[in-house]
Amino acid sequence: MSKKSSQSLGAELKSFTAPFRFDGSGTFHLKSHKTNEKGGLDKETAEKIVEANRKRLTDFQERLYAEDRWSLLVMLQGMDASGKDSAIKSIFAGVNPQGCEVYSFKQPTPQELDHDFMWRSMIALPQRGRIGIFNRSYYEECLVTRVHPEILAKEKTPQRLITKNLWRERFEDISAIERYLTRNGTVILKFFLNVSKQEQRQRFLDRLDDPSKNWKFSMNDIAERALWPRYMAVYQDIVRHTSTAAAPWYVVPADHKWFARVVIGSAIVSKLETLGLQFPRVEKASLEEFKQVRKALESEGKGRSKRATKNVD
Repeated sequence: MSKKSSQSLGAELKSFTAPFRFDGSGTFHLKSHKTNEKGGLDKETAEKIVEANRKRLTDFQERLYAEDRWSLLVMLQGMDASGKDSAIKSIFAGVNPQGCEVYSFKQPTPQELDHDFMWRSMIALPQRGRIGIFNRSYYEECLVTRVHPEILAKEKTPQRLITKNLWRERFEDISAIERYLTRNGTVILKFFLNVSKQEQRQRFLDRLDDPSKNWKFSMNDIAERALWPRYMAVYQDIVRHTSTAAAPWYVVPADHKWFARVVIGSAIVSKLETLGLQFPRVEKASLEEFKQVRKALESEGKGRSKRATKNVD
């Protein structure tokens, strides 16, 4: 794609991405980010943007897969009912499953606990040409384990390494790994779905009213709501300490799912367009071979046509 088209798309979608992007420069306060932002849109207009971004993403994914040089890692973090699952389903609806994988990281298994905290995520990284989506990610090991120290105590990190510096060290390690990945062709986009406690409450009530969504709910969700201030403080710390120009965080207003999808989809397609993805060029020798293949196929067709005419006679 031309430089001109890249600039025009970036400018077109900038108002939906720039206000929510934090790359580590300046200061960050989570409370200054509204959860109910709409970006001046109504739902109908937003859905048109989401659909346009789906088509763009489908095109970019085909080029990404064919070029086979870059990979894209999309990470979604957020409280329960913040809209992670539905965002993935909506934004990536048109993507070819052959080039896209979704991983949901839950409580570590015994095998995962026998490795470092990044291991299970590292073995799930997208290959070149692919899109990897982490529905929750290695950031859970700086979040849940920090809110619930009892979980950390059950993991197998040597006791002498669990010091007051643990979280700073994990932030440093994560940033170093993300820097390494970006230097090797993995584009990293991180989204924190910033939903309000009031909106989460309403979504929980909606789940209780919908039999098809009852399975998503448990009493543990209510227990976690009681720790809301602590979770917000830790999320603020994560964004502050792991946002970089190479791997920024997008603090996505998530009270309106349709606007959250505008922000996430716009950030993804804007970034992909900057890569200048192209279908591989065919070598001259291959073009000559294609001519011979075409000639053989056309001759084969003519032979069939003559046989068909003869049978009719």
